[in-house]
Order: sequence, then C-alpha cells, then structure tokens
Amino acid sequence: MKAISLLSGGKDSFLSLIIALSVGMDVERTITVKAEQDSYMFHYPNAELGSKLSEALGISNSLIMESEFNRMISRYPGYFLIAGAVESEYQKTNLEEICENFGLKTFFPLWRKNQESIIVDFISTGSEGIFVSVAAEGLGLNLLGKPINEDSLEILKKMNKKYGISIVGEGGEYETLITCSPFSATCIKIVHSVIIDRGIQKNLIIKNYETVNP
Repeated sequence: MKAISLLSGGKDSFLSLIIALSVGMDVERTITVKAEQDSYMFHYPNAELGSKLSEALGISNSLIMESEFNRMISRYPGYFLIAGAVESEYQKTNLEEICENFGLKTFFPLWRKNQESIIVDFISTGSEGIFVSVAAEGLGLNLLGKPINEDSLEILKKMNKKYGISIVGEGGEYETLITCSPFSATCIKIVHSVIIDRGIQKNLIIKNYETVNP
C-alpha cells in the first residue's frame, strides 16, 4: 500500500505515521505544510520542523505552503493519504474531498479514538515531544516547553473536566512538537526559543536548534 503522509511535527500526525508504518504501509513521502497563521486545516507554530522530523525518520519530505497543497496531492493518484485527524469534521471532510478529486484514498487511524488513549499511545512509543502552543482557558505559559508525559496528561484531563477542552487539543487548545523517538536517527535539540504572547494564545517559537544523536 503506497502512501504519503501529512507530518506537521505534532503528536497526532506523527502517531498516525507510526501506525501506518506498523501496518505495512509503504510511506514514500511526508508533506509538511507551512500554514497561514491560525489555519483551520493545518498546524501552525514551528511547522517547518516537521521536515526535520521526517528526515530523522529517514523519509523524504516536501515542505510546502498551504496554497501548494492541492497541486502536491495531485501527484499521487492511487496512494493513501495519512493524516492525524481526530475529531475535526471540517479537516476530515476537506481532506476526503481533496483526495477524492485527485484519486487518493485516506487513512485516518486516530479518527474518533478515545482522546486519552491517543496520548497514552504516544507516550508508549517512547517518543519525546513538547507543548509549543496553548490557546485555551486553563492552559498557560507554564505548559509551554513542557514534555508530553503522564504529568501533562493529568493536567489536560483536569482542564477537560473543568473547562471542557479537548484532551488531544483538537480544537486548537494546544499544539505540540515531537523532538525525538526510538524510530529516529537523530533528535531535535532546542537551542533558543521565544514566546509570542497573543492573549489567550501563546506560542513557543523555536529560533535555533541542533540535530543530535539520540
């Protein structure tokens, strides 16, 4: 099964790619989309590092602008498109329509999966990731740069009960960046970052990084 995969650098697209590889999909290329700010379709902060994550996994990557997405997809008729959609009908429906127009099939392994179990599954891979954006009541600066682990999962569960946020951040409540995994030849080490405070939304923007051995 030949496939291409969306890879933003966040946990959901990463986990979906790992699942696809585990079931025998031949992932020829990943696609990292540099989205317009606050895109409803694609991950925004530090998205270009998705290409570095793909490189670390040994998979060819195309780093493109959002306006180039349809043209890129049109090159792969007959392939599967892998994506990390969980709850967003808007994202899922749009990707399905684009794929149907260009003759691709879709593979969304996290769709409507229990949200807590998605975080648990990510942690169980032994991979490392951090929070790079927060944009919801109850999630503040103290979460930026923190690892995705059992402690942060407990915080998300509490905020879900208190404010109703999505545990996986599917409503844009937060975004993440994968920095290392057992499947990677190298890891991303953040050297310098800054916080952009836009009110309820706060982004950790990575200005400088190194690739290091795991």
